Amino acid sequence: MFHIVLVHPQIPPNTGQIARLSAATGASLHLVRPLGFRLDDRSLRRAGLDYWPNVELHVHASLESFLTTATPERFWLFTKLGQLRYEQIAYKPGDWLVFGSETGGLPSELTGPYPDRTVRIPIRSQSVRSLNLASCACIALYEALRQNGFGCE
Repeated sequence: MFHIVLVHPQIPPNTGQIARLSAATGASLHLVRPLGFRLDDRSLRRAGLDYWPNVELHVHASLESFLTTATPERFWLFTKLGQLRYEQIAYKPGDWLVFGSETGGLPSELTGPYPDRTVRIPIRSQSVRSLNLASCACIALYEALRQNGFGCE
């Protein structure tokens, strides 16, 4: 129903947790290289446990390669500087929920041309600088699923 996209993820357990989320909800998982780990990394596999066979996984060689697959009118770019709050969006089946790396966020060549597609999850910035990538993906995906009757039950 939805696509979760991780652009240059760095931390294997985060990606493993998001793979598990994808398996639990039927969302496809897209990883955009370069990755900060190998796909056979033990901690990545352990975080996803034995759910990997149930993940629709797509690996893109580059950001340019990914952009030939996704439709910009259907993607939402999650960044702490996003213009829209995540719950203000009317998500539709087939939308792409795009997240950047844990250390650098989304590249400006992606967010710059599409400022009206940037999304934030509110936090108390005086307390923390950001949320965990897996937490953000879960918050966003479940809001999209909630708006669309879940469809994963």
